[in-house]
Amino acid sequence: MVEIRMKVDPLKPGWYLPEEGQSSMKDRSRKRLVSTPHVWRPPTDVYETEESLIIRVEIAGMHEKDFSLSLSERSLVIRGLRADISERRAYHQMEIPFGEFETQVNLPCRVIANEVSAEYSLGFLRVVLPREKPHRIIVKG
Repeated sequence: MVEIRMKVDPLKPGWYLPEEGQSSMKDRSRKRLVSTPHVWRPPTDVYETEESLIIRVEIAGMHEKDFSLSLSERSLVIRGLRADISERRAYHQMEIPFGEFETQVNLPCRVIANEVSAEYSLGFLRVVLPREKPHRIIVKG
């Protein structure tokens, strides 16, 4: 196993990988390291009301067109891309993820697919999935 440590060089802006780490990485499969996409997962709440299942995703700095939602059977997948600012900079601290994201929610109940609605406001995507009512069966005697 290779340990990779990050160092700060006052002559270089931001962070860099030390030379010993670079040489050990050359020995490994470079294709595997480069081609693996970094997909992150935004904070997601799932809760129920009497009528609906609500999914709330915290994802600031986006537009409605940046989201893709797909519902199949008992699973909702939310995907998107939060673009990074293209200016050049050296980070002192970096906690806000950019790039492609995905979150999948396994639904605890059946929903009415053609009545699902989604709204993006103030940095939150809110998806309302109306719950399917159970069919009552009357037993005749």
